[in-house]
Amino acid sequence: MRIYCKIVVVAVCFGVFLLLYFLGGNGVDDPHLKEVEKDNSSPSSSDLGNIVASKITKKYQHEVHIRMEQAHLKPRERKVFNRESHVNAKRQRSDAGRPVSKRARAEEVMHLAVVACGNRLDETLTMVKSALLFAIKRIKFHIFAEDPLASQFEKRLSQWPRAISNKFQYRVYPITFSVGNAEEWKKLFKPCAAQRLFLPVILKEVDSLLYVDTDVLFLRPMDDIWAFLKAFNTTQLAAMAPEHEIPKIGWYSRFARHPFYGVTGVNSGVMLMNLTRIRHTLFKNSMIPNGLSWEDLLHPLYQKYKNHITWGDQDLLNIIFHYNPECLFTFPCQWNYRPDHCMYGSNCKGAEEEGVSILHGNRGVYHDDKQPAFKVVYDAIHDYPFEDNLFQSLFYPLQTKFLDTVNTLCGRIPQVFLKQVEKTMRTVYEQKVVRHVKPHK
Repeated sequence: MRIYCKIVVVAVCFGVFLLLYFLGGNGVDDPHLKEVEKDNSSPSSSDLGNIVASKITKKYQHEVHIRMEQAHLKPRERKVFNRESHVNAKRQRSDAGRPVSKRARAEEVMHLAVVACGNRLDETLTMVKSALLFAIKRIKFHIFAEDPLASQFEKRLSQWPRAISNKFQYRVYPITFSVGNAEEWKKLFKPCAAQRLFLPVILKEVDSLLYVDTDVLFLRPMDDIWAFLKAFNTTQLAAMAPEHEIPKIGWYSRFARHPFYGVTGVNSGVMLMNLTRIRHTLFKNSMIPNGLSWEDLLHPLYQKYKNHITWGDQDLLNIIFHYNPECLFTFPCQWNYRPDHCMYGSNCKGAEEEGVSILHGNRGVYHDDKQPAFKVVYDAIHDYPFEDNLFQSLFYPLQTKFLDTVNTLCGRIPQVFLKQVEKTMRTVYEQKVVRHVKPHK
């Protein structure tokens, strides 16, 4: 009898436990459903380009997404960043009391510099647009321009939608050279191109910076190349890609009349810099036994080699890093992909495997019919209306127009141009669709 009573008591307790378990489980699940429903009704435009477009697991995507949302909750210091969407503003108010270190706030902004002279207004704005389409962190643009262009930049940038202008700051600077003859520097190679040499001297309050030519387009988040700064060792202070992958057909290895970096030289159209290290380094050189600071080195170096250089400031950079190779980090060719990588046959293995990360349309290929594949990408980004659907208004038209280039030297490998763009946009789309949904175990 006692055994029978014990069995009855155990069964009753187990039944009560199951009832409480199911009731409690349903109560916990309901808020998640409401949260998904709320987010689907008001998606934020700031989710564009939410993570690096690479092969990662769903769990890692979810963790990156959570970290990015936490970054939105940090207080803003700058006026240009005060305008928020309704959802982000509500989250910011709820977390206003959370302390944020000065270092964390500084890491929220990436710095990008460009030099524009002559008729480079539209080309420069298209570069800026490509950087903003996929960027995760905010960007501060340092635009160096001739006086006639300065007001045009301000006018055009002020016309961009608020959702886009919330993602960046900018400042327009005059063209200035701190040493030597300004007119001589200005005419070195291309108009105003030598300005990039003086960035460490002018931007004294900027720690790190990405410089790009006006004819550069970002096909993935700028955050990804910015991450190379963390890959620098203790002596490296700048990063560039090789001028060519094959020494036998490289320009420097065949024609240069001055020292250059490595086997094929480097191309300065995309240059990542730790400006603080540059300002505090003494550079070895062939003129005096002791090292010279960056500012003190530029003018005497130019005076010594001005009759032997062809590509102006790029040649001077090659000479500097020839004597200081330990100071340079070289990144793969897909981060500075030029017509040279495909017009003589495909010779950038990184682009074939991962797709182009940064497209550099030198030789004027965005504006003529010599390399239609480059022009198609430029036109697609230039014509893309802000805040339209990326797939419908950018990727699909780009994919369609590429069909007309498959019989050209560079267009015959369309996956090289399209792979990284598609990856980035798919990541953005997936993050917006699965946002806040927790994986089932």
